[in-house]
Amino acid sequence: MAAPLKAVTLTHVRYRKGDQLGHFLAWVSLIPVFISLGGFVSHFLFRRELQTIFFALGLLISQILNELVKTSVQQSRPETCHLLEMCDSHGWPSSHSQYMFFFAVYFTLLTFRRFGDLGARQNSIFLGFVVWPLASLTMYSRVYLGYHTVAQVFAGAILGTALGGVWFLVVNSWLKGWFPVIEESGFGRAFYVKDTSHIPNVLKFEYDNARAARKELEKKRGD
Repeated sequence: MAAPLKAVTLTHVRYRKGDQLGHFLAWVSLIPVFISLGGFVSHFLFRRELQTIFFALGLLISQILNELVKTSVQQSRPETCHLLEMCDSHGWPSSHSQYMFFFAVYFTLLTFRRFGDLGARQNSIFLGFVVWPLASLTMYSRVYLGYHTVAQVFAGAILGTALGGVWFLVVNSWLKGWFPVIEESGFGRAFYVKDTSHIPNVLKFEYDNARAARKELEKKRGD
């Protein structure tokens, strides 16, 4: 008799009770949720960078396309969907794989472009490739946990890779020219939306300006 299934609390991602690898991969499969909520939402609240906003918009468009493709193809999930209570949804292509590989491609291209200006090759290589093991683990987790077939996760990975590359070119070859317009618009001024992609070293720029502002404040207080 098959072992009973147990869900990660508050997530409903299921794995076999007692399966430590399954428990680990259940959390891995939630990486897209952590990126969306912990990454993009917090980034918008505290940073409001146009490059990241369009990055998130691309991921949203990718997921909408994923649902359209799933609805059109209507390929069933593997037989384990009965245990997972997921047979009422379609499996091709995997939205988790598509999300993570879109994210990995865009993030890598953005990182190499960003740090290439600084000559920080070691940083760009590390940051650019650190996301790929996460993407691969997420893809594997969906098969291991029984939510998708191998073909379904590879289809998602291929589609996500293609869309991530295309969207990066669209944003940085065409849409980026509109960033100053958005910055100066009523929306941009109201929500402090900005573009710092023209600044070679944002960390140093913000550090220097924070110190200058503090010194100016101390000078005024001294007067």
